[in-house]
Amino acid sequence: MLLSAAVSLDGCIDDVGRERLILSNDADLDRVDEVRASVDAILVGANTIRCDDPRLLVRSDARRAARVATGRPPSPVKVTLTRTGKIAPDSRFLTTGEGERVVYAPTSAIADVRDRIGDAATVVGAGDPLDVATLLADLRRRGVRRLMVEGGSEVHTLFMASGLVDELHVVFAPFLVGQPGAPRFVNAAEFPQGPGRRMRLVETRPIGDVVLLRYVPCSDT
Repeated sequence: MLLSAAVSLDGCIDDVGRERLILSNDADLDRVDEVRASVDAILVGANTIRCDDPRLLVRSDARRAARVATGRPPSPVKVTLTRTGKIAPDSRFLTTGEGERVVYAPTSAIADVRDRIGDAATVVGAGDPLDVATLLADLRRRGVRRLMVEGGSEVHTLFMASGLVDELHVVFAPFLVGQPGAPRFVNAAEFPQGPGRRMRLVETRPIGDVVLLRYVPCSDT
């Protein structure tokens, strides 16, 4: 499982304004598109769908064609998780692209989620409370071998705290947000165990005015 994020130098993934804060640049967005084209599924949280209304599609015509040529759909499976089921039926997550869509929710909320979105996506219970390992096991049964997690903050926190992330891509933008209420990469309050396991840096890549750091978990010795 790959987790991908773009952050400011003070660790924020957005500011407190109404418009989405663009942290990356065109060259890095193309890199992200390349990574998207290589995975089986892309996951974002329901709050990201509400705030950003992403399409979660591969943008490049050539990359979509390359996927089709190898027997895959033009874009990866679209995945989200929600505790409340508040996903707008007209969101681009549900209405754009022809690929499969899967919504994970607490088992007790499945009926409410299905009532809200109808048959626009497959709704799956993932425990009470929602459990990352259960979600990943279900995706594997659906043929997903490589998952890309794109946020937002609550989702990054949930997956990082699970200890199941195989690879971490963090792009640092060359500015500070400097707003106490801005959403951060992870929510420190949800890491009661203190500092997490140290990761190993395997790549540092300048991309225009941003820098990509790529990490993998340290091997046990």
